[in-house]
Amino acid sequence: MKPLLTVCLLMISLVTLAQKKSNRGWVKLFNGKDLKDWKVKIKDHPLNENFGNTFRVEDGVMKVRYDQYDDFKEQYGHIFYKKKYSAYLLVVEYRMVGEQVKGGPGWAVRNSGAMLHCQAPETMFLDQDFPISMEDQLLGGNGKDARSTCNLCTPGTNVFLKGKLFTPHCVNSTSKTYHGEQWVHAEALVLGDSIIKQIVETDTVMVYGKPQYDGRDKWVKKLGLQDGALIKEGYISLQSESHPCEFRKVELFDLGKYLNKPEKLNKILQTLAARDK
Repeated sequence: MKPLLTVCLLMISLVTLAQKKSNRGWVKLFNGKDLKDWKVKIKDHPLNENFGNTFRVEDGVMKVRYDQYDDFKEQYGHIFYKKKYSAYLLVVEYRMVGEQVKGGPGWAVRNSGAMLHCQAPETMFLDQDFPISMEDQLLGGNGKDARSTCNLCTPGTNVFLKGKLFTPHCVNSTSKTYHGEQWVHAEALVLGDSIIKQIVETDTVMVYGKPQYDGRDKWVKKLGLQDGALIKEGYISLQSESHPCEFRKVELFDLGKYLNKPEKLNKILQTLAARDK
């Protein structure tokens, strides 16, 4: 083999190795091709009945659409990744598009979400609207008014916020507003049952901890879950709440094996925090 060819092949091998190392730990939840790794649960429909082709993949993008609905009729939907996680950095790139479907509530205009530490989709009741979870609420502005994104909502759960138990349903983040159909980069750092941070672009806009079941919630009661029990793991789901939206990236860095190794975890987190700087 000629020396120059040998060097070129060696360089290609080193680049490939570097790419593999840089991707180690990352999981592409959405593969850009299909929904084979996901389960759909839409209110008033059985598990995996993707009513109205609500969730679909077109042009490499996961789309939430309502063109086959005559009226929304409170048919809130969620699409769940097949595996549950305890600790991870979730990365989502989303945008709001088009107009809300007929019958959608006013608060759901330009509104979706990434649900963290969800109950299993198989445990949702037929008429259950939202999975027990913490919602990283993904919003878009109306073109004139301020409206933060990556807010927190807590269907069936409570959290500790600023050192105190927080029991209201939603609280706004400190993010800026994203009007129009621009893509928004959002992240959620979830560390078991300890701390959760919600991030927009590179800004941490919401921090809370000790996620736990809310014994006042009817779905929590029906499932027999203990009030105040900490939630250390769960599934990830994305919402359909009556406004069309799109996801072009849904991936995570799995931190589960580092939870009991604080020094290693801190190093990994420092590396992840520095990746876009």
